[in-house]
Amino acid sequence: MTSRVAREGPSLSGMCRNIVPLHNFTPPATDAECHDAALQFVRKIVGTTTPSRANQDVFDRAVAEITASVRHLLDDLVTSAPRKVREVEAAKRQARSAERYEAIRVFQEQKRAARTTG
Repeated sequence: MTSRVAREGPSLSGMCRNIVPLHNFTPPATDAECHDAALQFVRKIVGTTTPSRANQDVFDRAVAEITASVRHLLDDLVTSAPRKVREVEAAKRQARSAERYEAIRVFQEQKRAARTTG
């Protein structure tokens, strides 16, 4: 089995939270949410949370351009699906996360138990 680090490369702690879907919600995505998603995307692509002073302008310009693209995309997308309620979708994400963390906890307990008995 390949470790996560070997598959994805080194992780920058705290760099990138999950970028959540912004389309088809009630209320619609705010400009701040579009900016936050763009910022996380640029951070992920660049591989750092903070650019050097030499790259700050380029970094900021990329965030601004992607923010505008995200806003245009969300404004122009068309769907016949009913709008999703943010709180309901957030609760679903939290429940899935809790299940994953519980599965990890159980796996780690089993692994520790196997080491002590074997």
